[in-house]
Amino acid sequence: MREPSLHFLKTLVNTPSPVGHETRGQRVWLDYAKQFADETFSDAYGNCVAVLNKGGSPRIMLAGHADEIAMAVNYIDDNGFIYVRKMGGVDAAITKAQRIVIHTRGGPVKGVVGNVAPHLMKLEGDPKPPKIHEIFIDIGVASRKEAEKVIRVGDPITLVDEFDILRGDLAVARAFDNRIGTFAVIEALRLLKESKAPLHAEVCAVSNVQEEVGLLGARQIAYSLKPDIALVVDVTHATDYPTVSKMQHGDVKVGKGPALTHGGCNHPEVVKRLEEVAAKKKISLQHEAMSSTSGTDTDAIFWTRGGIASALISLPNRYMHSPVEVVSLKDLEQIPQLLAAFVSSLKKGEQFKVQI
Repeated sequence: MREPSLHFLKTLVNTPSPVGHETRGQRVWLDYAKQFADETFSDAYGNCVAVLNKGGSPRIMLAGHADEIAMAVNYIDDNGFIYVRKMGGVDAAITKAQRIVIHTRGGPVKGVVGNVAPHLMKLEGDPKPPKIHEIFIDIGVASRKEAEKVIRVGDPITLVDEFDILRGDLAVARAFDNRIGTFAVIEALRLLKESKAPLHAEVCAVSNVQEEVGLLGARQIAYSLKPDIALVVDVTHATDYPTVSKMQHGDVKVGKGPALTHGGCNHPEVVKRLEEVAAKKKISLQHEAMSSTSGTDTDAIFWTRGGIASALISLPNRYMHSPVEVVSLKDLEQIPQLLAAFVSSLKKGEQFKVQI
């Protein structure tokens, strides 16, 4: 991966962007995006857009979500211990004994998630995983009054794990879900900006908010932009490690290329074109089937207004929604290449319709 792109990815992943509080991460994204765009802007809730070839046709939206799962301060007891509420799919069991940061009006406040030593626990039968309301945070104060001087109910909380190279092209981080999506769409814009090939489409790279709590930002920005086509980038579950059932969850491997989803919200003609351009670019694709929903912003975008021809491209990700998500940077590099090739393939005014 080119050094400026890798530096941007690291910065983006390491910048906390808790759901509903994405401002800091969005600033990083916009600052990088503006060098490749004709214009950039944000809307009322912080969805950010970078536009290339404004006025072109068709209009295509390349979208990834900016938010990461997080917790929020919910209650402070008399001794200054903090109880939390989850924002998105937080696993309480793996949150115990972690270092955290509470993002307050006055700046970051460090803390740890408490964990009772096994010597002090009386276990009868198999231990039960904790519930989120049983999780408590210690910020090193002795009373509620002291805690309330630095934090308040509603302040978001993230874990502190950051980007690192595990081995070779495998990287590990807290929040690849879904900073890899916002990275990929702006890298695609960069490739298109630097290309000498003719560009007919108007390209709107989007970093949208609040996916983890209901696909909310994607609904807002898709309605506003009125794209003809939308390509969504997110992570998907890699199933190439112990205890995961391929019979139930499919066969998706880290290092074997991005995954293309079939069915439901994924427009068959858009999917077909993606397969064609991937073959021309010699990009290896993996394939996934979906049932009723994809669990991504594609579900919200495709039915907006009269229906937007949409497709989902996913990066295989081990250990999703954990502090140790593992992805392949080679897989990741192929996604903006695929996006840019798809956009370049579009004819002036081209529309996608199911063939009846």
